[in-house]
Amino acid sequence: MALPKIIKIRQHFHAPVVEHIEETIAAQLTKTEINERIKPGMRIAVTAGSRGIANISKIIAAVVAELKRRGACPFIVPAMGSHGGATAEGQIEVLESLGVTEANCGAPIISSMETVQIGNTPEGVPVHMDKYAHEADGVVLIARIKLHTDFKSPVGIESGLMKMAAIGLGKHRQALLLHTYGVHGIRDIMPEVGKVVIESGRILFGVGIVENASEQTAILEAIEPERIYAREQELLLESARMYPKLPVEDVDILIVDQIGKNYSGTGMDTNIIGRMRIQGNPEPEQPRIKYIIAGDLSEESHGNALGIGLADLTTLRLTEKIDRKVMNENVITSTFLQRASIPIVLDNDREALRAALRANWNVSEDKAKIIRIFSTLHLEHMYVSEAVYEEMRSLPNISTEGEWETLSFDEFGNLPPFE
Repeated sequence: MALPKIIKIRQHFHAPVVEHIEETIAAQLTKTEINERIKPGMRIAVTAGSRGIANISKIIAAVVAELKRRGACPFIVPAMGSHGGATAEGQIEVLESLGVTEANCGAPIISSMETVQIGNTPEGVPVHMDKYAHEADGVVLIARIKLHTDFKSPVGIESGLMKMAAIGLGKHRQALLLHTYGVHGIRDIMPEVGKVVIESGRILFGVGIVENASEQTAILEAIEPERIYAREQELLLESARMYPKLPVEDVDILIVDQIGKNYSGTGMDTNIIGRMRIQGNPEPEQPRIKYIIAGDLSEESHGNALGIGLADLTTLRLTEKIDRKVMNENVITSTFLQRASIPIVLDNDREALRAALRANWNVSEDKAKIIRIFSTLHLEHMYVSEAVYEEMRSLPNISTEGEWETLSFDEFGNLPPFE
């Protein structure tokens, strides 16, 4: 195998950064419309999801501290649909892997899969809420607002506070209900479910998070419940403006060192790789990637390799980490079964790359367009082959780091750690 030379490059993303999390949260909660909602003695549920959000434990801890400062008694509820194997214990484990613990955040975690039906959408879809959140005196929604990995919304509501209100607080039961309708359920019905939750009067406020392309907190904003829907539409546009992408649109082989639920709900961000793999839905037009190699599964995923079906090749070390029960619960709930299909399994990274190069018709190995990234959440640094570099070298936001080197593997045939 004539391995091509690669070089480490950096994409320079220019976007705002929230430098002081605690101070920003404190300032946001001094807004009159927010501050007046918090009363001494109130038991307040604070939501915590399963995504790998930058500074998430700090953000939750800051919200908890401000609620306590006003005399409230906050507690944390896992709000993540069917993740964590759709069990109360599994969802606590997911939060712990993200650093969301009582010790770090200053509030107990009360986890349950029990829900209470609080109403119906205008079309008659039942709306559920976490039992302990429902019994509280109020709920604070915390969620990152970003492009969804399953659909493009005609109304500008994708992944964010509305989804947290609907599927997060609705737990496994609401996730099952909405996913029964396929894309229509999570794209069109989900916002309506979220409206019922917000209009129930139990939501005190939301904390919207927007990240920049370098996975840093760019916007942190407390939002009154009556403004959540409209403000989320605006913040989604801000998120899209800052969204990262690969530096070229045509790639022969994309090597993804790690997939996982902490990087994307689909293991790999579909907006980055240009693949949806949802029956009946058209695939994105770009980027155009011939072969994707999924190298490993993050520990934070706890065996949930949902998204492995978005790859064309994978390794034995990844498949040996799969907890089929946990992954199957998640994918069957979603109904997007192809995303958990196991692709061709090779012994290691070297054999996976060898197979991809073999199937890369009419392109010599040293001319292959190869990109290696750590995960689809980490696109600031990557390794590119000569063919890719020649195409992108004139881009103003690209710089090289290090020297050209031959793609190499360790004694086990795996790529060295991503640095």
